[in-house]
Amino acid sequence: MYAIIEACGKQYKVSKGDVVFFEKLDAEEGKTVKFDKVILISDEGKKVEVGAPYVKGAKVEGKVVAHGKAKKIIVFKYKAKKNYRRKQGHRQPYTKVEITSIKVAAEKTEKAEKTEKPEKAEKKPAAKKEEV
Repeated sequence: MYAIIEACGKQYKVSKGDVVFFEKLDAEEGKTVKFDKVILISDEGKKVEVGAPYVKGAKVEGKVVAHGKAKKIIVFKYKAKKNYRRKQGHRQPYTKVEITSIKVAAEKTEKAEKTEKPEKAEKKPAAKKEEV
């Protein structure tokens, strides 16, 4: 079973036991994090639920493993023939999360669907009288 969730402005495909790197989240190490914005849930080809825009009642839970910084990237600004050179480094902070569970909302039972009232038949408009 896997799910596609929306977190930190990006979409991630996750399944139980995965370790995912999110942009920095405000949660301490060891705490549980819940993701309510579930876009899609699939049961390995058997059943697929797609939300509009999100699947109602679905949640993905994870445990914060660690916080850290990604590998340094170099930002180098250069303008030719002007002796303009600027070197700057950047390390993006991240949160490492282990996905513990994917929960799907309880579905309606077949009995509840059968006991629903059928729709009333539409009324036909009355026939117009002709003038003589």
